[in-house]
This record gives sequence, structure tokens and C-alpha cells, in this order.
Amino acid sequence: MNGRVLRTELRRSIAPWAGAVVLAGSLAIFFLIDGIWWHGTDGWTAQWTSMAMWTRYWLALWWPLVVGMGAVYGLRDSRARMTELLATTPRPAWRRAALPAGAMALVLAAGFGLLVLVGGVQVAFGATSYLPLGWLPISLVAALALVAGAVFGMGVARALPSALTPPALLVLFLLLTSLLLRQNTDGELPSGLAPNRLAQLAPATVEPREMLLTLSAAEHLGQTLWLLGLLATGFALLAATTRRARLLAVAPVLAGAALALLILPADPRDTYVVDKAAAALVCDGPVCVTEANRSHLPALAPRGKEALRVLHDALGDQAPASVREDTRLHALGDQRQLSADAVLVDFDEHLFAGTTGTALTRALVAQGLAPSCFGHNSRESGPLQDVALQSIVASWALGDPHLEPLEQKATDRYSLDIWAQADTAWQKLTALSPADQRSRIAEVHASALSCAKDDQLQALAGGAS
Repeated sequence: MNGRVLRTELRRSIAPWAGAVVLAGSLAIFFLIDGIWWHGTDGWTAQWTSMAMWTRYWLALWWPLVVGMGAVYGLRDSRARMTELLATTPRPAWRRAALPAGAMALVLAAGFGLLVLVGGVQVAFGATSYLPLGWLPISLVAALALVAGAVFGMGVARALPSALTPPALLVLFLLLTSLLLRQNTDGELPSGLAPNRLAQLAPATVEPREMLLTLSAAEHLGQTLWLLGLLATGFALLAATTRRARLLAVAPVLAGAALALLILPADPRDTYVVDKAAAALVCDGPVCVTEANRSHLPALAPRGKEALRVLHDALGDQAPASVREDTRLHALGDQRQLSADAVLVDFDEHLFAGTTGTALTRALVAQGLAPSCFGHNSRESGPLQDVALQSIVASWALGDPHLEPLEQKATDRYSLDIWAQADTAWQKLTALSPADQRSRIAEVHASALSCAKDDQLQALAGGAS
């Protein structure tokens, strides 16, 4: 295959549209929609691994589509009624098949590669300084999936030259992908309705939710074998000229699927694993963050040390002795495991996301005195009482003359009622003697650590909890 013939193939075929759809469609979704992929430490431009996971997430849409487009491409000879004519030429069938297959593979790899490049440039010039190599297999398997799906569609269309073949393949792959990816992502790890090994035959991943999660080596190997079998079957069908050759062409995909099912993890815990290098703690004195968020340490360390001094003044020996990034996985809506020895920081929390300067000190003091058992982020909405309680204890510890809310007050009736209770609690707390105030704060701190289901605002105001 020389360059001139390939350029002609690219100009006169549907192949370039496949790459353009993947690239333009993905960029349109990412940039025109203010979705969850723009928020948090697992956003598509926040970390290298999350960037790779988000671009692969959309394979749930693009993979069936490129299979259908490959099938349309594979019908070209039959639509032009040139199949018998081409069969009489002395050129080997596999060489005739290599030209359209190579053109499709080239444009799909280029389109997906440009998408990864756009995301990678933003990550490189972003806040993170962590550069793992584990994101590369995630993206390479995604590119292989697109190429294998398209060539398989071409081969099936060549073997079954019907106008119904492309839409039938598209719908079939879309249904299979949807069924295999029907997973519950609210738990600590994604859990699917289909058996885990079978679900991993779909090359798309679930929506990234935890920055520290990546895919295991067994996952990469198993999917690579399966996709190589799919690619080999597609090319064999594309080059087959006899019924016997078409029947034998099915062998690679069956062998690839069998090997993949032996290698792919049976348990979701062996599919989505914690990146230990990213989760390793990097410390500046008593303040520690993960390697993935090392860039936050220069701003967090001085504020964390200042917050620890304030907490020691407020709680004495019961005060936490360190500030540490929270690395535990937790299900959405579940209670967190709090620590009495450390102020746990989650950079996805509204309390810490984008917070700097004195506001960061206030957030750390609030989290240290009245840690919240529930998440307050773009995916979880914990009780507003927790925010009001943290605002009170932080204002008290920092010696504010008035109650300073940690977030802007909403104007709905429920929010106004909660903040009215907070104002009452603040006034009653500050009316007590200093010793009684300190005792009341210590009680609230102990109750918050135990995740007691008491009305802390009422308890802080001196009422029965």
C-alpha cells in the first residue's frame, strides 16, 4: 500500500468521517456541556488517568457507531457491483482488504489520538504535577477497540452484503454495550448486573468517580486479546472469498473471547484498583497529601499548620495532630470513617475545592472541630445542618464577632430556616462563659466524630439533642 493509493482511498471513502465523528463528537460533548467531567479531582483535565478514563467512557457511544460506519464502508464494492470484477484480478484478496482496513484504522487512531492530545495538553498545563504511565494502556486499548470494531463491521458487511447489515450491527452492539455496562456506580467500586468477566468485553468504562482508581493489568491484557481476536476476524472476513474461508474467519474472535474470559478479573475489586503510586502520601510536617495532589501541598501546608494551632487552642489534648488527604473509597451517600487524630481533607468537597488563603484555614478549622460524616460535593449533597454547624464552630474558634457562613446562603425556605437556627445557636453559644463555650464545643466535636444522629445545632444552643 503506497501513499498515493492511500490518499486516494481517504479522499473518496467514508473512512475520514469515522475519525471525525469520534473526535468532533467527543469534543462537542466535553466543551459544549458543563457536565460532571469538568468538576472535581477526577475531571477529564484534572489528572492523566481520569483524562484517559473519561475519553474511554464515551466508547459506550462511539464503539457501536464506528462498527456501523465500518459496515457501511464494507458495502462499497457490493453497492458498486464490483465484487465479481475485483475477484478476477490477480491481486491477492488480503492486499485488497488491507487498503480500506488500513485507511479506517488510520483515521480512527488519528481521531482518538487527537482527542487524547487535547485532553493531555490541558492536564499538562493544569495544576497536577503527577505523571503516571498507567494512563497509556487505558487509551491504547480504547484506540484498539475503535479500530477492531470498525474492521469487524467491514468484514461482516462484506460477508453479508445487505443494506440492513449496518443498522443491524449498530443496534446489536449498542444493545450489547448497554447491557454489559449497566452497572451500579454508587458503591465503593462499580458493580454490574452481568458477570464481571462478561461485562469487561465491552471496551467502555464506567463514569470515573474516584481519582485514585485505575484499571488493572489483567483487565488490559484480557481486553487486548479479545479485541485482537475481533480485529483478526474482521480482517479475515474482509479478505475471504470462499464460504470455507468465512467460516474459518470466526475462529480468531472465539479464541480471543475464550482467552479473555480466562484472564479478565472475576471480581470488580480486581478490575478497578487503587493506583498505589498516586495514593502514596507526601508530607510537609503534619500536613500530608497524595502524590497525585502534590501540587496542593505548598498552599495547604502553612494553612494546615495554622489550623492545627487553632484546633489545639480550642480542644486541647483532644485536638487532631495532623492534616491528611482522605484516600478511603466510599459509596455515594454512605457515612465516612472519620479520624480523631487527623483532619481529613477531600479536595472534591465544596469546603476545599478551589479554597485558598484564610478561607482554607477556616475550612480546615471547621472540618477539624465538626467533621461531616457525609459528602458535600458535585455528586453528593449532605445535610445543610452540617454546613451551618461548621460555620458556627469555625467562627467561634477564629474569634469572629459575627457568624461567618462557610458558603453563600440560599434563599429557599428550608435554607432560611436552617440559617435562622444557626443564628440562634450562635447567639446562645456566645452568651455563655468561656469555659462553658469550650465545653459545648468539645461535646459537639465528640458527637460529630461518632456520626451521632443528634440535632447538633440544638445541642450547641443548649437544648436537648
